[in-house]
Amino acid sequence: MARPGQPPHRSRPVHPPHQPHRLEVIGTDAAGLASLPAPAAALVRQADLVAAPARLLAELRQALADAKQLPELIASDRPEQLFPRLEQALADGRAVVLLASGDPLWFGIGRLLLERFPRDCLRFHPAPSSLQLAFARLGRPWQDAEWVSLHGRDPEPLASRLQRRPAALAVLTDPGRGGAEEVRRILAASGLEAAYVLWLCERLGHPRERVQRLAPQAALPADLDPLHLVLLIAEPPVPPDPAGLPLFGLEDGLWLQHPDRPGLMTKREVRIQLLADLELPARGVLWDVGAGVGSVGLEALRLRPALELWALERRGGSAALIHANAERLGVEPAGVLEGDALSVLEQGGPPDPDRVLLGGGGRQRLALLEIVLRRLRPHGQVVIPLATVEALAELRPPLEQAGLRVQVSQLQAWRGSPLAEGTRLAPLNPVLVLKGRRVD
Repeated sequence: MARPGQPPHRSRPVHPPHQPHRLEVIGTDAAGLASLPAPAAALVRQADLVAAPARLLAELRQALADAKQLPELIASDRPEQLFPRLEQALADGRAVVLLASGDPLWFGIGRLLLERFPRDCLRFHPAPSSLQLAFARLGRPWQDAEWVSLHGRDPEPLASRLQRRPAALAVLTDPGRGGAEEVRRILAASGLEAAYVLWLCERLGHPRERVQRLAPQAALPADLDPLHLVLLIAEPPVPPDPAGLPLFGLEDGLWLQHPDRPGLMTKREVRIQLLADLELPARGVLWDVGAGVGSVGLEALRLRPALELWALERRGGSAALIHANAERLGVEPAGVLEGDALSVLEQGGPPDPDRVLLGGGGRQRLALLEIVLRRLRPHGQVVIPLATVEALAELRPPLEQAGLRVQVSQLQAWRGSPLAEGTRLAPLNPVLVLKGRRVD
């Protein structure tokens, strides 16, 4: 209540008033003006000039038909032609509104506006971004999600991001370069179709929005809207029929992963090379030290079912994961030892090996190699994949001093990735392979 002698208190307006020489940048979803909150809609109705994507102009004319004076409507699709019009209108003191998609400051026109106009000349009113709407439709928290944009960009960042196996990946598609189909081709080329569910999200926020889960072989909708994005949601791959799998060289997406370290496994191309370098005997003992998800050792069992595989991995939960992957492949290791490999081997551990894959160990790798060399059986072989030349320099001398015949090779593989109407080759990390063969 107002004090005596003071004018009555007036409530604040429910919408921010236009200010001279300020550009109101208002985000919308696919529904356009119909979904704007009241304050933002009021700014549009009070404007002298409204710039919006061409697809919204007809709707705007209809929605503003009952306005006292229809604002001037112009298309905003070509910023180089738009900005001079906006600058002139602002200089004339006209009320100016620019409608943009979602959050204008997130892959929107906001960046270009800030490059052209003074910061205090702009006021942004973001709508929920397409990512927020997409995850809301799925009812899935998205604080762990990653995103990548393909708008006018080479698709290589998507292939690289997939190799890290994110729990959720939103892809802003470029309809001019293939849209959702380009995403599906890259997913297939990465060997990860079995590891992700693909959700296709169209016209988010529009009354005719459509969100659907697509099976790997399902055709895209014939009426696919250009305004779409793709969500890739990781989920455990469906158990395969072991009899229907290739003998070796399984796709990366078929393997169960550690939830906290997805993608931390030997890639398919490297697995194939290591299996060849191991020269697996029909019978004997194979140690897989630093087994990870068990991929190399378990594929070795598919090639040589009579081998005795002992997998060693220090990460908690590894034993259950490796046994689960073994069941999926229809093989059974002799043992999976979970814990520090050096401690396990110093206490005796598994039987002496005929073949050793020393893929882990970190700073303990030299000490592990010393134990391997003491216990390696006659004519045994040890294969060590390495990421650095420094590791090669450290581990080669002990092999030579122990009298093993040493071989060194480097594996560099590329994977085809869609590029416009063709294919580009995306490189995987190179791997050095150090091999020692006992000749006595």
